[in-house]
Order: sequence, then C-alpha cells, then structure tokens
Amino acid sequence: MNIHNFTVYDMFKRNARLFENATALVGVDERITFGELLKHIQSLSGSLSHQGVKQGDRIAILAQNSHKFFLIYGAAATIGAIVVPINWRLSVEEIQYILQDSAPTTIFIDEKYKNVISEIRAKCESLQRCFIFGGSGAEYISFNELMGDYPVQEAKVKGNDPYLMIYTAAVQGQPRGAILSHNNIIFCNVQAIGMFGLTLNDTYLNILPFFHVGGVSLPFSVMQAGGKNVIIPKFDPKVVLQKIDKERVTIMASFPPILTELLSEMSKGIYDLSSLKHVLGIDQQDIIIDFEKKTGSKFWLAYGQTETMGLSCFSPNSERPGSAGRQGFLVNIKLVDEYDREVEIGEKGEILVRGPLVFQGYWKQDELTRRTFRDGWHHTGDIGRLDKEGYLWFVGRKAEKELIKPGGENVYPAEVEKIILEHPFIEDVSVIGVPDKQWGEAIKAVCVLKKGKSLSESELIEFVASKIARYKKPKYVVFVSSMPKTKDGFTDREKVKANYG
Repeated sequence: MNIHNFTVYDMFKRNARLFENATALVGVDERITFGELLKHIQSLSGSLSHQGVKQGDRIAILAQNSHKFFLIYGAAATIGAIVVPINWRLSVEEIQYILQDSAPTTIFIDEKYKNVISEIRAKCESLQRCFIFGGSGAEYISFNELMGDYPVQEAKVKGNDPYLMIYTAAVQGQPRGAILSHNNIIFCNVQAIGMFGLTLNDTYLNILPFFHVGGVSLPFSVMQAGGKNVIIPKFDPKVVLQKIDKERVTIMASFPPILTELLSEMSKGIYDLSSLKHVLGIDQQDIIIDFEKKTGSKFWLAYGQTETMGLSCFSPNSERPGSAGRQGFLVNIKLVDEYDREVEIGEKGEILVRGPLVFQGYWKQDELTRRTFRDGWHHTGDIGRLDKEGYLWFVGRKAEKELIKPGGENVYPAEVEKIILEHPFIEDVSVIGVPDKQWGEAIKAVCVLKKGKSLSESELIEFVASKIARYKKPKYVVFVSSMPKTKDGFTDREKVKANYG
C-alpha cells in the first residue's frame, strides 16, 4: 500500500474512529452513525466480493436519492470498484447506451425501474447481477438479502485509481463517461471544507440528485468534516423547509427553480431557517437577494464542470453579483484564445483549469482526452473573462460545446437537433437556449418544415420527449420559412439567436 494514500474508504474508516456515535446519515426512516455506517459498508463490500465483484469492475446505480448510495460508495471504495450513477430522468435508450458503454458487472436499482432494466438487460452483456431496493424476483436479489457476514476484502487502491464515472451531456449525439478518482473526491472535500469552514457541526441537505456531480461533491465534503447528511428522495419544497427546521441544516445546493419554490412555500407556513448558513448554486439576482434576506443565509456563486469535480470557482454573491466566483484554493485557471495563447485581463477566452480536482479522462475516449488535456491544461470549452480582482465572468461556450442548462441539467443543442431531424416533416432546425424565469434557461427549437407539410408546436415537443429524456424537449418551438446561413452554407447560429432568442 502506498504510504501517501488516503482513499474514500480511508475517509469512512477515519470518521468511524473519530465520530463513532455521531449521526452521519438521516434518511426517510433511518438515522445512521459513523460507526454503524462503516459496519454496513464492510458488510456490503464483503458480500459483493463473495458475489464476484472485483477491483476495476463497474457498479451502476439507477435509483433516486437514499442512504443506500453511501453504502455502495463505501463498498466500492473498499473493493476498488467504479461507481456509475445513472440519471433516472433519461430515456430507456439513453440508459441502455450508458450501460453498454460502461459495461458494469453489477447494478443496483429502485423497484420502480425494474421494467426498464428488464427491457434492456439482454442487450447489456456485461451485467451479471442485479440488486433491487425493495422487493425481489427471479432476476433480482433484494438489497437487504445481500447484506451478509463475509470477510472484508480491502483492495490495494491508489489515490489516482478511478472511483466514480459520471456521464456528461451528449456533445456529438452520445454522452461521455468522465472518470473521477479517489484523489479528485478527497481534494474536492478539502477545498470545500476550507472555503465554507465546514466542521462536525454542519449538516448538508441533499436536494440535488446523486447522479449529478453537484449531488456528490458537497455530501462527501460535509462527511469528511464529520458533519451530517440529510437525504430526501427528490425535491419537495415543504419537505425541504421541514428538514432545514428539524435537522438544523447549515448548507445546501440549488438550481432553478428550487429557490423560487422554497420562497413560495415559505409564505404558507412558519419555519425556523436560522441554522442555514450557506446556499451554493445559480439563480437570478432578485431571487438570490430575496432568499438571503428571508433566511439570513449567504448565497455562493460558482463555476464548475463534472470534469473538475464540480467546483473550480466560487464566492459569496455579495462580493461580485453576477460573476462566477474566484478560483478555489486547489485550482489554477487561465484564459486563452483560439490558438491557446493566454489573453489579457478583461479579454474573453476559453477557460482552462489545472489542479488535483481535474478528472482522469473520458472512458474509452483516449484521443478526446488527449485533445482536452493538451498543453497540460483541461480545456473546458467554456468562454469567460477575468477581471482585475480575479473574479471569473461566464460569457458562453465554444460553438462545438454549446450547452443549454434548463434547471441545472446539461443539454447540448446538437443532441436535440439530431432527434428533431428524425421527424419526417422537418427540413432544418437550430436549437438555442433562451432566458427563462422558471428554469433559468429554456430550450427553443427554430424549425423549417418540408414543403407541403404541417406540424404543431406541441406535436413536435412530444415527439422529442418520446425519444430522449423529457427535460431535453423544447419548451418553445417556432416554425420559419428559411434558416439563416453562413457563406459556406452552414446554419448561422448567431443570427438564429439574434432573430429568435
């Protein structure tokens, strides 16, 4: 074992020793101490090893948030396996692609997704065993039955070994698995502990889904500090406010329209939210200011990617409203032009990141990884500018990585355009992002119909929703007679945005 190692499993063991009787997890019906958590993790890891799961194997999870995620995270860290959390909002075809690409030997699912896996399991040849949270059956072993009394098999895991694989939005029609290591997790934890001053007295409310990097980074950070994680299966504004009040939550993360719905619910009842100190995320300035005033909390602006373990820049909104924060303690950032030459302060450029939070690369995408990591920097594909005080201002994205973020989800226009062009009545299309009061940003499809064909906006929206995850469907559709083109015949996206955005 490397003398310099400190893995995610080491974190669980350390916490069990230092905070044995302190509460680590609060679920729907569970309260689990750090000591109990380690025992559950060791029981599960021993059982998985007995089942044949070994170091380097992928373990997929298709489930809504629950305390069981942490048991699986811990067991995987013990064995040296790689966890692949899957977005349950995806279509069956999208889930199938991720399973075929990541080739897990094992999957854990909620009972509600049993039909999905039954439909595609035969097409996913790597899957050897399926475990289910609740219920059982010929093809499924109950999670509770899996918890056995087999000896713990601690693998010789190194800090840079892959630990977590999160699939990003589809750039060119298919998502890509971003590989995060044990070191990525641990260094992210250390940075967040330093930035927010986290201690064993902090409590994090898990609102964001665990398949999202934002739903993974802060829970682990609070856990490493010895704090408590409160878990709800999915967002409900009344439940969130009740949990903040009852569990004395100190920190949470947010994407639109979470704060809007919380503000609305706060007007209907009386809640003690005085414990809430930090809220991290994105939202509109009037909503941020209103929420800060009514809760006494501090809202933190941030910039990050799955590929940088979430956070690269963050700072209180009050310091520089509208910015994306300042670079973190463990992050190097520079901005470059299209020839990778560093630009002057105040000029626009692509955001490059370097440091221990940068991911290990894309799964089975060596050439793409080399291209992304050229010159020793991670090229984000995002455009920004730095002011004299070091605050980052997000400007947009490079054309090939243009991204729309409805409610914090990542949607690439090319993916939606590909689906729309499958409709037999569509001749041409350009998908753009437009400002949206509810979701922050919404998807708009500008379409040209084939001659003599007719189609309603709602028909096209439902066509897209039937093919890919529903959050990727356009909220707005406009039919035009022709698409603006550049001199070389390509769609002029800037004119589309100017004319219809």
